Amino acid sequence: MTKAEGTLPTFAQRMKARETLYGTFVKIPTPHATEVIASVGYDFVVIDQEHAPFDRAAIDTIILAGYANNLPTLVRVGDASAANILSVLDCGAAGVLVPHVDTAEKARQVASACRYRGGTRGFSRTGRAGGYGMAGVTEHIERQDEQVLCIAMIEDVAAIENVEEIAAVEGIDAIFIGRADLSVAMGEITSSAPRVVEAVKTIADGVGRAGKLLLTLAESVADREAMQAIGATSFLVGSDLAFLRRAATQSLTEHSRT
Repeated sequence: MTKAEGTLPTFAQRMKARETLYGTFVKIPTPHATEVIASVGYDFVVIDQEHAPFDRAAIDTIILAGYANNLPTLVRVGDASAANILSVLDCGAAGVLVPHVDTAEKARQVASACRYRGGTRGFSRTGRAGGYGMAGVTEHIERQDEQVLCIAMIEDVAAIENVEEIAAVEGIDAIFIGRADLSVAMGEITSSAPRVVEAVKTIADGVGRAGKLLLTLAESVADREAMQAIGATSFLVGSDLAFLRRAATQSLTEHSRT
């Protein structure tokens, strides 16, 4: 890293400064889609271990593609165990999104797994996160604790009344509202249902009172503006598979009309 590069804000600093950042889910377990996403200017990606076929080797490959293209990679973990969180962080993930955090106690467990100081993260600096041993012990601990983002996902009915307490947990950097899961949990089929809209506002208010960052999906420009109005600053826009399907559909439609 050059001196000039070293003065640039990190991804965590940009997010915590409440820059408007755009990311997308990665569901294809090869580097190609991630490289394309990086080339068009997205700020970050989220590897979807929860809903796509990612093992540790595939996650490691996508994170490497991110490193090669200056694209921060978060991981939505499929397993919130300390061992799984440790695995993706040692691979060099910029942070984790942890699904179904519905109590402050679960938030504390998640935050603890992400942190060295004040936490229980197993120590290693021999992987990508530690520069394969290049980082000193103190340097590695401080850099990881400063730069790893720990993001709790609120997507259960039980979490709504606990959201402020969850967001206030030390070590939780941000809250992501999983509106699709929340809608289904509430017995609705769309996030535009009035009950869901009200619940999302309640969650956003709680996150705001706790002084934490808020992330959401942006289903459209209008949706993104609505989420910005309640405090969201970073947004996930679709996924690599959604982009592929949309482009494939458009191309076939155009050619079949000629």
